[in-house]
Amino acid sequence: MSDDILYRRKMIHGPEVRIRRTSPAGAAPVVAVLDVDRRAGTPREKDGGTPPPLKQAQGQTEADVIAALKKEADDDRAIAGLMRSKGQR
Repeated sequence: MSDDILYRRKMIHGPEVRIRRTSPAGAAPVVAVLDVDRRAGTPREKDGGTPPPLKQAQGQTEADVIAALKKEADDDRAIAGLMRSKGQR
């Protein structure tokens, strides 16, 4: 797992939900985003780049930002709603 990926889980239909740190390692406050990599598990996954963020959180520690984003990261319905609101679906 890349150092900037703080949390990840595979959705049943293939994409990967991630909480990704966007602030430099060791920096405070920690800034992270919730995103969905729809290329996960496909040959295009290795092309690089980052998916657009669905939501952002800031906290004093990595645990703080994970706690702020994890409830939605674990909820497929919430992910679908965020993607729809951002025009990604």
